[in-house]
Amino acid sequence: MTHFGLLCPTASGHLNPMTTLGYELKQRGHQVTLIGTLDAQPKVLAAGLGFYPIGETDFPAGSSQQALAQLGQLSGLAALRYTIDLFSKTTSTLLHEAPAACRRAGVEALLVDQTSFGGSTVAESLDLPFISICCALMINRDPQVPPFNTSWSYHQTWWAGWRNQLGYKLIDRLGKPITEVVTDYRRRHGLPQFSHPNDAYSQLAQICQQPAAFEYPRSSLPACFHFTGPFSNTASREPTFFPFDKLTGQPLIYASLGTIQNRLLGTFATIAAACQDLDAQLVIALGGGSSPDALPALPGSPLVVEFAPQLELLQRTSLTVTHAGMNTTLESLSNGVPMVAIPIANDQPGVAARIAWTGTGEVVPLKGLRVARLRSAIQRVLTEDRYKKNAVNLQKAIQHSGGVKAAADIIEQVGG
Repeated sequence: MTHFGLLCPTASGHLNPMTTLGYELKQRGHQVTLIGTLDAQPKVLAAGLGFYPIGETDFPAGSSQQALAQLGQLSGLAALRYTIDLFSKTTSTLLHEAPAACRRAGVEALLVDQTSFGGSTVAESLDLPFISICCALMINRDPQVPPFNTSWSYHQTWWAGWRNQLGYKLIDRLGKPITEVVTDYRRRHGLPQFSHPNDAYSQLAQICQQPAAFEYPRSSLPACFHFTGPFSNTASREPTFFPFDKLTGQPLIYASLGTIQNRLLGTFATIAAACQDLDAQLVIALGGGSSPDALPALPGSPLVVEFAPQLELLQRTSLTVTHAGMNTTLESLSNGVPMVAIPIANDQPGVAARIAWTGTGEVVPLKGLRVARLRSAIQRVLTEDRYKKNAVNLQKAIQHSGGVKAAADIIEQVGG
């Protein structure tokens, strides 16, 4: 049996799938310890995993909620810049504290979230095997695939390739604070520099939550890359109360902007107004961005909760209105639920673009969000069979991808 260390950002969209993967490995007899900041601890303990804190000075308890509260009020480029600044600070902490934490904890192999940008360097500095995990939208670069943070469509043309390269150059410029932290650490510790961003990912295995059918055609993925589909298991999640007795039996529209970009409270009002005259019941999950009592009365009297047991609720859902976070998107598709996406920041435009590309929903840009436009998109997705049919096709693809069990099998084969 192997002692696996987990490295991932302290955000639900990363912690939920990573702790689910850790839970599966623990069920197989392995020891699993997440090494992270204090705010990660509740989700880690809920999954029954070990926890080793780092960054207690720079990131004391409550700091993640404060940072996410500020990020939740931003969108577009401003949100991306804030995210990069936050990642550069967490990367510095990870590089300076995680190696010693891994040694003290007795970790034998690492599972590194792709967006834990210093994680592979930690593994190399300790001479530990590591496996890359794509919890969010995969960020492996391919000249034919648009950058993860864009809403650009996929095209096999010269101009699309040129456009993509310009997009990657902009990401390089914006992400320079993170790159400099990693480059400096590698130089000081005698590690070779990365010649390409893809060099930071594992050569043993790279495991992606997406099914292959929810990704643009790829021509440059390594042989060790695996599309396994989403990691989900209610047993590894914190329990969440929900008043199921208040569901009316009407077609259910579930609206969530996730746990980060959820402070744009006017968006919830627009969603409520768009659903007001439909023969459907709207459930809004605020994701911790506010409390139901703090909101003004919303049009149509939707059922509003602070958090929802998403995996259970999606089994009853006819349509999801989402910010296009990867976990909500994949969990909707796992239940054959089509979507209307309102992407806000970071990888969400890229996820939304894939929703449109697969025909599993409609996309309404945040800047163009109006009640009439959103209502029209919701009505189309609810009434036109093609969206449901495409979502069910993705559901079947996910069912055949293997999910968390397939991911754990791969990890055991190469690292356990």
